[in-house]
Amino acid sequence: MIQAMCWLCFSSDPSSSTPLSSQAEGLSRRTLLNHARWGAGWGFSALVGLPALAQVDVGQASSMRKLIPAEALENSARLQYRQTLGEANSKGALAPDDYPQLQRLRAIANRLIPHTTQWNPDARKWKWEVNLIGSNQLNAWCMPGGKIAFYTGILDQLKLTDDEVAMIMGHEMAHALREHAREKMAKSKATGLGLSVASQLLGLGQLGDVAANMGTQLLTLKFSRDDETEADLVGLEIAARGGFRPEASVQLWKKMLSATGGKGQPSFLSTHPSGNNRIHELEANLPKVAHLYEQALQSGAHSSTN
Repeated sequence: MIQAMCWLCFSSDPSSSTPLSSQAEGLSRRTLLNHARWGAGWGFSALVGLPALAQVDVGQASSMRKLIPAEALENSARLQYRQTLGEANSKGALAPDDYPQLQRLRAIANRLIPHTTQWNPDARKWKWEVNLIGSNQLNAWCMPGGKIAFYTGILDQLKLTDDEVAMIMGHEMAHALREHAREKMAKSKATGLGLSVASQLLGLGQLGDVAANMGTQLLTLKFSRDDETEADLVGLEIAARGGFRPEASVQLWKKMLSATGGKGQPSFLSTHPSGNNRIHELEANLPKVAHLYEQALQSGAHSSTN
């Protein structure tokens, strides 16, 4: 079962995965190894350079996350990502490399990735991947280590422009860059095992032992209000630096509200900020990133709004 992650799951049938359109039928299926190779060889020369000064204020990432080894969690995420793609592929719902919507997503990601390392220097070592799954879910996510998936439902039902796709992708990247899953798991397991931060720092590393077995939880995590707001703002800045229109973040959330009948997010995501709150927070931060967008345009980057 392909489940949802983060704030974008509005599917009326979250368990469904549907074959891609006839445009993709008859095209040769790539193996999952081909997807891995695509990610591994993806434009990392663009990541070289000094980190840029952040314009949005989200504070320091929580030190609690350090109780879970990043490498163990990323390895677990990679395995879960492969499993998710495998399940989609078995249902004829995994887009091949030459599928137009997937090529569109990867082109957008290419413009965002160079602006990720200021938020997490380890991101320059990540083997970024983007894949597209045929499903009516309004959803997208990014696992630790840069493993991204979009669902056709969010692209088709909301008729997203490239700018709006970039805002979603930037948001999901931000969760991985700020290591929200790592932090949440550390807090959850430390509490569940009755462990103190002090004991872990003294070398009683039980949390490290369980990290490798937590991959199945990555698709069902629900982030806190603070995490969601942080991801909104970091994603906004990443997208602006990539030459995508900042105002699209507000347009996106208006579409989200409309798609849910103006009621905001479903009750099972009630811990997350409402659509109206997100819109107000994003509007307040638009002036902070406006010049980044202008600089991107002047440097030759530009967004298309189809």
